[in-house]
Amino acid sequence: MGKITLAEKLTRFDTHWDPHVVARYNDNDVMVVKVRGEFPFHLHETTDDFFLILSGEVVMDYHDRPSETLRAGDLCVVPKGVTHRPRATQEAHILLIEPTGVPNTGDPATAAAKPSI
Repeated sequence: MGKITLAEKLTRFDTHWDPHVVARYNDNDVMVVKVRGEFPFHLHETTDDFFLILSGEVVMDYHDRPSETLRAGDLCVVPKGVTHRPRATQEAHILLIEPTGVPNTGDPATAAAKPSI
């Protein structure tokens, strides 16, 4: 309980596409992640995917619709079952919220570990 400074949490790691849990809320993981390059196309069969861009610029690609450019302060919720891929030319920082235990790729075999910081 108490204040969490996201900028400080982001200084604790240098990896990309490696979400770190900063809080838990109603059976959800609240995470920060640094991104650069392309994440693989994937989908989540049973849950929506929440992205809040903290800094930088992220393009969200979809198989079934035009891509969207997201900038700091933009929020994007990808509905369950929608194939998507975030990508960033330069490093960007994102806040993610997902139900605890949901793999970031939608597939436990290829998911990142999600350590707490």
